[in-house]
Amino acid sequence: MVDAWALVEDGAVAQAYDAERLVPWWSFTKTVLAAAALVLVRDGVLSLDEPLEDKPYTLRHLLQHRSGLANYGGLRAYHEAVERGDDPWPVADLLNRLNAERLRYPAGEGWDYSNVGYLAVGQLIEALTGEDLKDALRRLVLAPLHIPSAYLARERVDLEPAALGAAKGYHPGWVYHGLLVGSVQDAALLLDRLLTGRLLPPAVAAHMLMPLALPGPVSGRPWTRPGYGLGIMAGETTGGLRVSGHTGGGPGSTIAVYRTMIGGSARTAAYFATSEDQSRTEEGAFRLLSV
Repeated sequence: MVDAWALVEDGAVAQAYDAERLVPWWSFTKTVLAAAALVLVRDGVLSLDEPLEDKPYTLRHLLQHRSGLANYGGLRAYHEAVERGDDPWPVADLLNRLNAERLRYPAGEGWDYSNVGYLAVGQLIEALTGEDLKDALRRLVLAPLHIPSAYLARERVDLEPAALGAAKGYHPGWVYHGLLVGSVQDAALLLDRLLTGRLLPPAVAAHMLMPLALPGPVSGRPWTRPGYGLGIMAGETTGGLRVSGHTGGGPGSTIAVYRTMIGGSARTAAYFATSEDQSRTEEGAFRLLSV
């Protein structure tokens, strides 16, 4: 098993182990997608709370998993295809299999984690910028925050430099909202710089960090009071920390990237493991934050 981690204190890397290793960021990509969408809100290109064109939900609903859109994580055929090593289905095929036009609940009246919702966010970013998603994320988020290692993986070959554990040969297209790959250290630096106001003005950042409280504690994971903001998991851990960030997992590995304040000092940790045990990876990140 491979573990790698980085701890950033007050903007500088204070502790690191194998932290330049390239790894899949899995659902930490959602934090970057949310940041890009909120840059467009900052610039007046996009509204946070107006219904999107011909849709009953808003950007806020999408970013907070409250749109009512389905998720494909429950599709048995999806997991079987991934395990076989198949190429990803076309997006239209995925949406048809899900009957994705049918909302599972009225927008804003429920909560259900949805990768399809973040697929819609990525498509919206491309439509509004006229850029491919990889170029839009680079221009809107990665370049302004000086994150050189991260890139959007589109084909199997794009994952060859990354630590994949038991998932060698995995096709990144199965992550329909997009899969960023980057170093463990850059994951910590990105979150730290994002949450210290280098990209979003305070009013917009406040929306990102305001969580919807979710039922807790979470069985088998180190959360007593979980919540979800806009592309940000936020809440209280079993160790009493109040954290903001995101956990991501996929075949063969997991990553947890979180920030907290201890006294007057800000700490951000990224912890990666070639293990699918999200609890173990979150505990690694939270342990770094509390030392």
